[in-house]
Amino acid sequence: MTPVDQPTPEPLRARALKLALLAAGLLSTGLGVLGIFLPLLPTVPLLLLAAACFARSSEKFYNWLIGHPRLGPMINGYLEGEGIPLRAKISAITLLWISISISALLVVPITWVKALLFLIASGVTLHLLRLPTRETG
Repeated sequence: MTPVDQPTPEPLRARALKLALLAAGLLSTGLGVLGIFLPLLPTVPLLLLAAACFARSSEKFYNWLIGHPRLGPMINGYLEGEGIPLRAKISAITLLWISISISALLVVPITWVKALLFLIASGVTLHLLRLPTRETG
């Protein structure tokens, strides 16, 4: 019998999911930081993914990320519903279409996959255009 005042242990499946999300968040954070220095690696989407993973796995890491003096300001506007700067929208859409076009036209040989890539790029572009535009970056 278990005493009533003791907390029940977290199920193994839930713990495994938390660990997987924590690992994904740490990986996304690391890749996001690399993206600051490597132009084709998308920094902000990776940091947003990390924030989403941390929000579901570790309050400590989530608070660290959104409170970080360099990384936090990159994602806080989006998380607070203020939108993203116009320059970020233009950069994201430009890099998206360049990379998708190169992939679809020069790398991918299957026609339906090419069409799917352009469809995905269109959807992401629409999403970015519908986001509010923040005045300052």
